[in-house]
Amino acid sequence: MLKRLIDNWVYGGFLAGLLLLLLTPVIANSWTPSLLATFLCLPIYILHQYEEHDNDRFRIFVNQAIGKDREGLSPLAVFVINVPGVWGVIGLSISLAAMVNVGLGLIAVYLIVVNAIAHIVHAAIFRRYNPGLGTAIGLFLPLGGYGLSAIQQAGGGTISLHLTGAAVAIGIHAAIIVHVTRKQRRKQ
Repeated sequence: MLKRLIDNWVYGGFLAGLLLLLLTPVIANSWTPSLLATFLCLPIYILHQYEEHDNDRFRIFVNQAIGKDREGLSPLAVFVINVPGVWGVIGLSISLAAMVNVGLGLIAVYLIVVNAIAHIVHAAIFRRYNPGLGTAIGLFLPLGGYGLSAIQQAGGGTISLHLTGAAVAIGIHAAIIVHVTRKQRRKQ
């Protein structure tokens, strides 16, 4: 059963993301714009993951483009990166923004902004589409801009909280690169 979850997480996630968006007006009708923006990072990221990971596109792309057909990303690594590493981190950011400080929502916002920048830079350097580029541009950039603005207007945009959000997002993306690089070096 665990193997099926690892291999098919993206499809259940996609349906859950659609359900979260459908329920947003009910769940979030009394939330501040900053908390709403933080919350929306979760279902929007999940929709992005469907473009990115349907039919194992991203893992295959990374292993071919970066790993020269050596496996740098396994199905288990993709699962861990995306379920606890994205859903869990965004869920924690939502909770912290609601209960501790609205500025901690910047963790979720920077996660989508950094991911969008990574997709765009890769596409510009290699002059080709990469799995997830469409939703990174069409969904992440507008929501990221709105989230940054809403949290700033709510008073949560201190320099230290911006740095915290950016550091967590960059750290997660850097950890993925380190993991892939190490795994590929071991296979040489």
